[in-house]
Amino acid sequence: MHHQDYMHHKDNSNIDNHELSQGDYLSGAQIVPRRVHADMTVAELIDQQFQAYNSARLNEAARLYAQEMLDPEKDVTIGLTMAGALTPAGLGGCVITLMENGFVDFIISTGANLYHDMHYALAMTLHRGDFRLDDTKLQEEGVIRIYDILFKDSVLLDTDAFVRECLKSLPNRPIATSELHHHLGTQLLKAGVNPEYSVLAQAARWNVPIYTSSPGDSSIGMNVARNALDGSLLTLDPLAD
Repeated sequence: MHHQDYMHHKDNSNIDNHELSQGDYLSGAQIVPRRVHADMTVAELIDQQFQAYNSARLNEAARLYAQEMLDPEKDVTIGLTMAGALTPAGLGGCVITLMENGFVDFIISTGANLYHDMHYALAMTLHRGDFRLDDTKLQEEGVIRIYDILFKDSVLLDTDAFVRECLKSLPNRPIATSELHHHLGTQLLKAGVNPEYSVLAQAARWNVPIYTSSPGDSSIGMNVARNALDGSLLTLDPLAD
């Protein structure tokens, strides 16, 4: 699908179907069963093989991103949203690459993604496992499971301790979630063993703000609440973002 084909499909999205002829319906690029080859690039694979169904939607999204959003003459502000357990699965590395190349201007993420991201900077290990394991047995052995990802329960406890310690050096007042995340990232750059693996750390390095619309719905927010039991007045204010 060429760039003009993408624009053609987009422009036709609001046309009344009753006005179209058979020729109009069949005016899209012809689907061709091309072969893949060993030295094929990712761009060639998307351009030549991703012709229909959801692969075509990915083709369109890739072209929109590369030809429209990343065009320096159009000065587009690019936001990346992160939902689902991306960072525990190691996909934070993809996000870091986007930031390093200037392809992301801000991030909106669940708090859970940011919390589990810190494990990697703190040199805590997560392992491939099996989603069919008995959670009762895992609990007895002190093992946490996120679908087919396994790690020691001490990973959570030690990460909690790190977060609570970081919170102590923040102002004793309501702050924006972006301020909290920048602070956590800065602390990971200073104290982390492997900050190069952390989205939070690299976002702080590249000055990419990260927002969370529901900060209480994660272990980061729960640690803010835990410090409040000791008299801390620090709270997270999404409206400040």
